[in-house]
Amino acid sequence: MKIAIAQLNPTVGDLTANAQQILEAAENAVEAGCHLLLTTELSLTGYPPRDLLIRPSFIDATEKKLQQLAVDLPPKIAVLVGTIQQNLDYQTKGGNPIFNSAALLEKGEIKQYFKKRLLPTYDVFDEDRYFEPGLESQFFYLEETLKIGVTICEDLWNDELFWGKRNYPCNPFQDLAHLDVDLVVNLSASPYQVGKQKFRQSLISHTAKRYNIPILYANQVGGNDDLIFDGCSFAFNKNGDKILSLNPFETDFAVIEFDSKTQDLIANSSQNQDINLIENEDQEIWLALVLGVKDYVEKCGFSKVVLGLSGGIDSSLVAAIATEALGSENVLGVLMPSPYSSDHSIQDALELANYLGIQTQTLPIGNLMQTFDQTLEPMFAGTAFGLAEENLQSRIRGTLLMAVSNKFGHLLLTTGNKSEMAVGYCTLYGDMNGGLAVIADVPKTRVYSLCSWFNQYYEQDIIPHHVLVKPPSAELKPGQMDQDSLPPYEILDDILYRLVEKHQSLTEIVEAGHEEPVVKKVIKLVMIAEFKRRQAAPGLKISDRAFGTGWRMPIAKAINW
Repeated sequence: MKIAIAQLNPTVGDLTANAQQILEAAENAVEAGCHLLLTTELSLTGYPPRDLLIRPSFIDATEKKLQQLAVDLPPKIAVLVGTIQQNLDYQTKGGNPIFNSAALLEKGEIKQYFKKRLLPTYDVFDEDRYFEPGLESQFFYLEETLKIGVTICEDLWNDELFWGKRNYPCNPFQDLAHLDVDLVVNLSASPYQVGKQKFRQSLISHTAKRYNIPILYANQVGGNDDLIFDGCSFAFNKNGDKILSLNPFETDFAVIEFDSKTQDLIANSSQNQDINLIENEDQEIWLALVLGVKDYVEKCGFSKVVLGLSGGIDSSLVAAIATEALGSENVLGVLMPSPYSSDHSIQDALELANYLGIQTQTLPIGNLMQTFDQTLEPMFAGTAFGLAEENLQSRIRGTLLMAVSNKFGHLLLTTGNKSEMAVGYCTLYGDMNGGLAVIADVPKTRVYSLCSWFNQYYEQDIIPHHVLVKPPSAELKPGQMDQDSLPPYEILDDILYRLVEKHQSLTEIVEAGHEEPVVKKVIKLVMIAEFKRRQAAPGLKISDRAFGTGWRMPIAKAINW
């Protein structure tokens, strides 16, 4: 019995386009002789729909589209569609008005719903806000013989033997095992983070082997706002062996067969059965960021982007990512030299643009700086040159970039990295201006690593060698270097990793080998910069803890602890 997996890239809220993706996948599955098509979590609405889910009109439109899809689908195949389902007991028993469900569509009808039982409410997930949990694990019969248990994303993530006790009331997979199902399928929308692909597959392999039940896993792919979904759908047989992988970071479609004699999944020898996971973290991050930029730009209705090219390593990396994602013809780099800009920075920016093949414009800001100085002179008289004047340069550049964005309809990409965002080394209404913060979750040390990998991958110094070796500087005053006021980035990034992602205390970070005064300074900088991060552009998430929708730190707070 053949089963197809459709690794889909839905757009949140675009019910018509998402339904069309499902319909086309179903037609492909029929041509391949399949009996069942498995799609991804909330494949009809796109994931995460967030507060669209509190709009009754959206819920009604989704229900109507699902009914129409059931009619439009080929009659020879059953399809599991990720969707929302109304809670009919909501008015009398309370709770939330909808379920996160999978709908079984077959022969023009909605045959059955399967409700998600475990609702994640941590980091970027907020499903308790919208959904009522399902109370029991459910299954259906395919062709009256194959007993298939249905789970949705988090339902597979509660195995105590794998990673200990979690705060969930049940183990949906274990319940399905007690129901003697032959196969478990999972509709998922599991966001990307570095290393998660391997961890995810280790968990599923362990589960399949522990319960002696094969598992089919379909994961969403694509970028939606700050989240990136890597796909990497797969199949494991009941021995815990991976026998099918779908491509990472792109839509894909694959067919696998269930053998009734062995009661197990078997690989289809006519296709690539095992696509190796990307071993190099830099390549993995690169592919994720390229996908994130491409989908954010296109799903928000843009076609071209603009960014400031300083000749520094951050803007060089963002320009390279944007070019890969959108094509060189759709990227504009703007050089905005000041009297403090070094000649080599301008040369580095132009050399990069030439290698990438992107268009550039040069807008010197010296005269604008003088005008601002003259206007402010009566108020600033008698004061020393300082942060206010330095930040004015950044704000002049931000204003020019926004003017270009407004005039030509280009989306402005910001170029600040995670290290800068963490400690507030960024200027509100200046270099923070923009619609998407491409590398806001990429630490400075990783920025260097990604640029080195990029040059090695293409076997030439597309990002000029001088950019990789010169000391980082904002060039807002003569001789300025980042390390004048920050610890070396190798030290800073390790402290930030322990503080932000591992939630370590001052004592723990010091015990790891860092000097206490340095750690205290970094902690203070992180805490007082929250007001800036709250006003930042959305940043693509690649880590376990990003300054995005999952970061909910108060702005007004004491930091004496």
